[in-house]
Amino acid sequence: MRILLVEDDPSLGEGMRVALHREGYTVDWLRNGSDALAALDSDAFSALILDLGLPDMDGLEVLALLRRRHTLPVVVLTARDALVDRLRGLDGGADDYVLKPFDLAELLARLRVVTRRGEGRRCAQLQLGALVIDEARHAVTWQGQAISLGRREFALLLELARHAGQVIPRSRLESLLYGWDEDVESNALEVHVHHLRKKLDRSLIVTLRGIGYRLEVPA
Repeated sequence: MRILLVEDDPSLGEGMRVALHREGYTVDWLRNGSDALAALDSDAFSALILDLGLPDMDGLEVLALLRRRHTLPVVVLTARDALVDRLRGLDGGADDYVLKPFDLAELLARLRVVTRRGEGRRCAQLQLGALVIDEARHAVTWQGQAISLGRREFALLLELARHAGQVIPRSRLESLLYGWDEDVESNALEVHVHHLRKKLDRSLIVTLRGIGYRLEVPA
């Protein structure tokens, strides 16, 4: 899952970037609203964590402009604790509202909830036949056996499973797996797919040459 983090505090932003990356997320970090809006128009993200106190424009303005053309989940992160501010954030299109200071575990849980809600799911466990993916624990079982996956293998499998039966373009998968500061080798995606097929089942992931990949719903 690729997260866009918009936070102007250098210390907090770096700490969150490192912590989210440690939890398996691909994280791109920006410090102002105008850059965030440009990034959202040009790249694919799974969710947005948005601070309201930005240097160039208010976060609520960013949220309003964002909602005119994007539906991705948004978690507002702010020190504004007045009820009127919380209501403005939620009514303005935020999916959740987290007050500073905050506990990272709570932020991660809320992030998982808003992304599941956007997919119409309630449970952190995604089950497709013999394949079970637990987002909260970053655990996968296949035919009752625990499967050990690397960070990007897990992220790739989760994205395919979220859209099981649908073709996901190669460009979108690469965009969600790799951030701006990460080099992507031309065959990186194929390598991850190859590893998943070895660890699970070769027929589980279908390649549509020149287009992308599809996860077959397992029986």
